[in-house]
Amino acid sequence: MKKLLLLTTCASFALAQQLTLGVVPQQSPLKLFNKWVKVTKYLEETTGIKVIFKTERSIPQFEKELYAGKYDISYMNPYHFTVAKKQQNYDAFTRANKNIIGILLAKDKKIDFSKENLEGKTFLFPAPNAFAATLLPKYELKEKFGFNIDKQAKVLYVNSHDSVYKGISRDIGYIGGGIIRTYNNFQAKQDKKNLHIVYKTKPYPSHPIAAHPRVDKQTVKKLQDAFINMPEDIKKTLSIKKFKITNSDEFKVIENIGVK
Repeated sequence: MKKLLLLTTCASFALAQQLTLGVVPQQSPLKLFNKWVKVTKYLEETTGIKVIFKTERSIPQFEKELYAGKYDISYMNPYHFTVAKKQQNYDAFTRANKNIIGILLAKDKKIDFSKENLEGKTFLFPAPNAFAATLLPKYELKEKFGFNIDKQAKVLYVNSHDSVYKGISRDIGYIGGGIIRTYNNFQAKQDKKNLHIVYKTKPYPSHPIAAHPRVDKQTVKKLQDAFINMPEDIKKTLSIKKFKITNSDEFKVIENIGVK
C-alpha cells in the first residue's frame, strides 16, 4: 500500500513538473527571497521545472514543515538533514564545496572560556537546532572547556543569525553563535563594528540540498546538474563559490559528534 501511494505521488509530481524549495531561515524571509528567487528562476530556465521558494518566520517552524515532508527539495543545516533523513527519507544531492564552521562572537576581542567567567552569562543563538551556530559551539565548549551552556549559562533563542549579531552588539547577550557566511553578509554597520569573532569550531560538511523521495531520480539529476553548473553571479548571491555532488552518507559524521 505504501509503495502504491509513493508511486501515485511520484506520478502526480512528474505530471505537474512543479516543486517547492524550502530554505532554512538563517536570515529574514525577505532577504532570503531576494537571494533565492534568482536561483529558482535559473532552475526553471535550466531544467524546465517550476520551482517555488518557501521559507518560514523561524527555524523551529521550518523544522516542523521539513520534518512533515512539506518541501520537495530543501536547503537545510546538517543536523536538520540527519532528522529529515530518518523521518522522511530525504536524500542529499548537492552542497557548497566549502565546509561549515561555527563561530562565537562578542563585543570583547578576547574571551576567557573558564567556568568562572562564563557561568551565568547570557548566550544568544538563532534556534535550538541551528547546527553550526548553536549545536557545534555548545558541543565544543563542553568538550574542550567542560562548560555546559544549557546548564551553567542563560540561553536566548532569537530566530535568526542577524538577530544574534544585533543582540550582542546591543548588550542583550554576552556571546552569540553564528557562521562566517551570515556574519560576512551582516549589513548593519553600526552593530558590526562592535563585534569580534572569539571562537571557531572544527569544520563539518556544509548545508545540503536534499530531495524528498516523491521527487523522481531523473528530476533530482537535472537539479543536481543545474546547481553544479550554476553561473558565478548567482552563486555569489548565495555567498557560495562552488557546489559539489554529495550524498547522504557524507553526513553520518554529524551523528557521531554528540548532538541530538
